[in-house]
Amino acid sequence: MDRIGHAACPRRGCQLAGCCREDGDDRRLSLQPAQPAVAQSPRSAVALANPNPCGRFDSIQLPAEVADGRSNGMQRADAAMPPGCVLPVSSVARPLVAGLGPHGERPASPELLRPSADMLERARERAFRVAIVLHTTASDWAQRQIAGIKAGLEQAGAVVVDIVDCGYDPATQIAAIERLVLSKPDAVISIPVGSTAVAAAFRKLAVAGIKLVLLDNAPSGLLQETDYVSVISSDNFGLGQIAASLISPHIRQNGTVCVAAYNVDFFATAQREIAFGKWMRHERPDITLTQLKFEVPANAGSAVGLYLDANPDLDGLFVVWDEPAVASLPAFSGRSRIPVMTTVDLGSAIAEALREGTIVKGVAAQRPFEQGEIAAAAAIVGLTGNAVPPWIVLPGVAVTSGNVAEVYEHVGGAPSFYSADVTRG
Repeated sequence: MDRIGHAACPRRGCQLAGCCREDGDDRRLSLQPAQPAVAQSPRSAVALANPNPCGRFDSIQLPAEVADGRSNGMQRADAAMPPGCVLPVSSVARPLVAGLGPHGERPASPELLRPSADMLERARERAFRVAIVLHTTASDWAQRQIAGIKAGLEQAGAVVVDIVDCGYDPATQIAAIERLVLSKPDAVISIPVGSTAVAAAFRKLAVAGIKLVLLDNAPSGLLQETDYVSVISSDNFGLGQIAASLISPHIRQNGTVCVAAYNVDFFATAQREIAFGKWMRHERPDITLTQLKFEVPANAGSAVGLYLDANPDLDGLFVVWDEPAVASLPAFSGRSRIPVMTTVDLGSAIAEALREGTIVKGVAAQRPFEQGEIAAAAAIVGLTGNAVPPWIVLPGVAVTSGNVAEVYEHVGGAPSFYSADVTRG
């Protein structure tokens, strides 16, 4: 997925300066081709949303693990900034997107998706009804996502009429989608539970005239414009890279790191796994990578415990998101050797573990509230008859114990207005 030979590469006559970055024989598209770079190396590039590094934005100090130069395989990102300046929260990690979409789509900037005043006025006149169907509503990520969706829809006079918790179960999601086909909301915003298993059910929404906005993944065989409006996603490939770069300084030479992988056909977590392994092979070839798998987050702790029993000398663990990471923490208790951990998503429990810093050494944070707002905007733009880019992506944020409080406030925090009746299936 990360290797492409597209005609827009600068070495192949590209007309878009900086459309891709080269890592040896790898070419990965960036979020915004012409963004001014703060600093660039053959292996990393950082661009500021605000070209003036001392401009008007909320800022936090660059994490030491990222800023300390080549010790972790990343170029010092703040090298070109005036003395005393710091990077904005939204640019701490890598605001250039590293990954492509589920069908190889080039990432589009969220800035391209702002409903016009006319669109908002037309939406208010029609009072759209929107349903939300998630893999779970129990996580901090899900609560922030819902809060962002509701906030975005409110601006357009739209309302959330149903919120479904699928409990990570494809059959439950299929039943929920089929029920919504009958109740006919104007749009559905959903993260698919799996891919092939739920594709046919999601296709029924378009047949029923219901707009579909997807989060993170498009089920196999679904086509943009025909079956769905857009996929709104975090840069999951970039999140895997961030997690690898944050654990690397804590792993001894010739150490071993295990990837705790989600044993489900799920594009987002698969991208994180691929990127983590690729970064390690490129930057830390001395490290041995192993893998364990879990079926549901609650079972991750037992899977990790069994793995540690058999591999007591493990140096590090990457868990593909924070729910199973938190479930894994009790498995470390009472052991003579404690591996370090990185993960993805900055929920409250993992943020506290990161602040403590004993086991969790870094987190690649998503921006779920913003993702929810963008998903709502995509729904409104699509419902008012306008085109939406197929793959809209938000970059991740590198988080350590040194900046966890500031980043948590920016990308997380308990939503103050999250309250909704949730349907369990």
